[in-house]
Amino acid sequence: MSEAQAWNEETLVENRMIDQLQELGYTYVHGTELDKERSFQTEVVLKERLQETIQRLNPWINENNLNRVVRTITHMEATSVMEANQQFHELLINQLSVQQDVGSGRKNQTVKLIDFDCIKNNDFIITSQFSFTHANDTIRPDIMLYVNGLPLVIIECKSPALPPDEQIGLGVKQLRRYQQENESLFHYNQFVIATSNDRAKVGTIGAKAQHYSAWKEPYPLSVQDIGGNPTAQDILTTGILDKERLFDIMLNFIVYEPEDGRVIKKMARYQQYRAVNKAVERILIGEHPQARGGVVWATQGSGKSLSMVFLSMKLRRLKQLENPVIVVVTDRQDLDTQITATFKRCGFPNPKQAESVEELQKLLQQGPGSTVMTLVQKFQTEEDEKYPLLTSSDNVIVLVDESHRSQYSSLAMNMRIGLPNATYIGFTGTPIDKEDKSTVRTFGTYIDKYPIEKAVQDGATVPIFYEARLVDLHVQGETIDTLFDRFFRDYSDEDKEKIKQKYVTEEALTSSPKRLKTVVLDIIEHYEQHIQPNGFKAQIVSVSRQAAVAYKKLMDELSDYESAVIISSGHNDSEEMKQYGISQAEEKELIQRFKKPLGEDPLAFLIVCDKLLTGFDAPIEQVMYLDKPLKEHNLLQAIARTNRTYDKKTHGLIVDYYGVSQFLEEALGVFHEEDIKGAMHHVDEELPRLQSRHRRVMQFFDYINKSNLEACLKVLEPEDVRNKFDTAFKKFSESMDMVMPSPKAKAYVDDLKWLGKVRKLAKSRYYVDDGTMDISDCGGKVRELIEEYVYASTPEILFEPVNILTNKFDEKLDELKTPEAKAAEMEHAIKHEIRIKLDENPVKYTSLRERLEQLIEQRKARQLTIEELLEEYHAMREEMMDMEQESQSFGLKDAKQLPFYQLLEQQIPVDMEQESLRDLTEIITDIIQANAVIDWIDKEDVKREMRKKLKKQLRASSVPNKQVEQVARQLMELGEIHYKQ
Repeated sequence: MSEAQAWNEETLVENRMIDQLQELGYTYVHGTELDKERSFQTEVVLKERLQETIQRLNPWINENNLNRVVRTITHMEATSVMEANQQFHELLINQLSVQQDVGSGRKNQTVKLIDFDCIKNNDFIITSQFSFTHANDTIRPDIMLYVNGLPLVIIECKSPALPPDEQIGLGVKQLRRYQQENESLFHYNQFVIATSNDRAKVGTIGAKAQHYSAWKEPYPLSVQDIGGNPTAQDILTTGILDKERLFDIMLNFIVYEPEDGRVIKKMARYQQYRAVNKAVERILIGEHPQARGGVVWATQGSGKSLSMVFLSMKLRRLKQLENPVIVVVTDRQDLDTQITATFKRCGFPNPKQAESVEELQKLLQQGPGSTVMTLVQKFQTEEDEKYPLLTSSDNVIVLVDESHRSQYSSLAMNMRIGLPNATYIGFTGTPIDKEDKSTVRTFGTYIDKYPIEKAVQDGATVPIFYEARLVDLHVQGETIDTLFDRFFRDYSDEDKEKIKQKYVTEEALTSSPKRLKTVVLDIIEHYEQHIQPNGFKAQIVSVSRQAAVAYKKLMDELSDYESAVIISSGHNDSEEMKQYGISQAEEKELIQRFKKPLGEDPLAFLIVCDKLLTGFDAPIEQVMYLDKPLKEHNLLQAIARTNRTYDKKTHGLIVDYYGVSQFLEEALGVFHEEDIKGAMHHVDEELPRLQSRHRRVMQFFDYINKSNLEACLKVLEPEDVRNKFDTAFKKFSESMDMVMPSPKAKAYVDDLKWLGKVRKLAKSRYYVDDGTMDISDCGGKVRELIEEYVYASTPEILFEPVNILTNKFDEKLDELKTPEAKAAEMEHAIKHEIRIKLDENPVKYTSLRERLEQLIEQRKARQLTIEELLEEYHAMREEMMDMEQESQSFGLKDAKQLPFYQLLEQQIPVDMEQESLRDLTEIITDIIQANAVIDWIDKEDVKREMRKKLKKQLRASSVPNKQVEQVARQLMELGEIHYKQ
């Protein structure tokens, strides 16, 4: 067998996993051997193995009851796969019972199907090539994992030779097909895995591809503990299929949660598993309550409430803890209700929500096994009344949600007086302030961190982009001070000042009718163009309850979109305001409506003031129109309303009408940099990536006449080229989707339309029914543009983006009035130019980047005036514009040679003369040019020969031997950029 033939799905993926599972103690039995253990190919449970195990684990059981138990397992009575799966999970975890006399009369006896306490007491096998027939279909999963004859895990393997972005998707598609074609096989399933070795993800029955997740860390091991160079598959296999961890997940990390009239099966993600087990470990080894506590920080939207459920389930089952009292504390009614509902929906046994101060005290004195949900406010006392001791037991574990907020007040003190020996675990969705010593002092140090950037990388949340759309306020005719003095001429100066302080507020200006009308018109246009086409919904955050009502009226007057106001009622509300007050039941109904797809429910906007800014989870919300000053934790929590994952949602968006960017930097500065890295991106930050992705996809048609359709389609004839083009197009359209709200995307719209047309026609010409050319994964608005262009004949005339190195930039700069605005524009433009050019000349542009960062820091520290900063920026810009002249000053023939010269100058011994360095540069670039044949970048033999000649020349030029390899590599990288054919 040739090497190429050996590189297939079976050898690279399936066999590798089977070998690893055998190392973990599983016994491999080929499907043909296992087939002998069943009577029919329709049987999915290995009955003999199940019977033998039940007899061994329950030696008292008689034959009748044994047969009854096996029949109960093999004939699940349920109306759906999910119902059967949930019933089986209950039997597995909580055990089933039979009536039998075992010496003390006929009583209910529990029957173990699996011995979770002694792993070696169970039968673990893996198999491949094992077929199942159901109705007219036969399926053959790649790998099956059986425990005690029960098919608990199904694994689908895909070839790593497939396009990277299709590998997991195709595996999931296959697993979903199996679920349709053989339902009974999935009655017993705990989770399913799709893997291609390089990529591996785990999901539960019914889940779509976007709900599968990678297992990035094999806790309690580290990736390094696995040895070698572990792949994603190796890490996942160690992380969840190790026998001990498999049982831990089955027992403590799977829940069934009703959602929108159906049940969703949820399994912990790796960071939830890690955080819960770290918390358990600390609780078990801590020598006193303070040592057992700590803080779990999990970025908002990454499953904090579920982590609390998983932790509570595990604490309940740990024999060492002897059935502890679990207390879940929040500081807001909506959070208390939400977390209580999560616990109940997930089937957690009997959580009691304290309705009053008195009821809380009774519940906390009930003793072991109780679960109490409460607001911290219910720990209050009458004035001068001492809070009573409720229990001195140390077997009380208090889980505090959003632990940074109100947990250090007198109420928290009362809680500790009533429960002096309890263990306190703080959960928070935002990081601890650098200056916040009280959180650490109250709860202990971090138990686990899951920062924002990591959540985005893992796909647990989507990135959040920020766009400012500020509305300037102008007073017509006279200045506001003159008008004010005229209106209040009969008042003393002192009284005028009081009137100003009380009534001429930012809130009043923000709520002015003309301003609100301008903002609402902009919101409607923005939503119509950029959010609604993708099927997403929006939240408007207003500065006051009155402004929220004004927003609602304007939305009704100016748009056809349905909106709803959710605000608190006030005792002194006017009759008009009272009309907008709603009950808790009405609020709940509106939220449920908002969470549904636009096609099912047209409620598109929720207008709020304070409500729903924290603890509100609506994945369909993509944009928050923010018209209110928010700071620190409140700002971070509010913007996170848009970061939940949803089908086809690539990012969340904050459109800022108030100007919170000044608070945003402040808010992020309050926290440790590594904790909040990646919290929010300016839309402009996507532009360099958009440019890069645009270049990459257009390169397929270099040297081709774009109007010659046949020539363009000919380029895409080879299947591998079509796959690469398709991947590049998807990435380009994804970046366009993120930037499209900004006019800066307009320069690329024509190319996007043209590429969409070519892609569509290529799909028709080279049709292969494998889904690779489907454009449904593009954002809705991008798709609309493409569809429109297929039938349109003339392209739009669009303006080019303004380049910092042209005179047009000076014109743009002159339009800005303040030095601060000019400096901000220059800083952004210089950053942009450096990002684009960094690859072309790393030596030069790395030093420019460092200098820019230094200037920004000096300005922040007030070491430079704004005028000095502008002067420095002008100097940097001049330096960038002088690159052509700089190459001539070194005597170089071509500006392309300058980055090579500067790289060599950095690496060559200092005593080399300028002339010799210039000659070496010309020899080096001549070698690259001479060998740079068409498509040389993709030809390894050409690159090998080029590298050999470069190294020979470098050695002859007194470059130290140990640097030759590195310098040659850097020169090759520059060559790929500057001498691409």
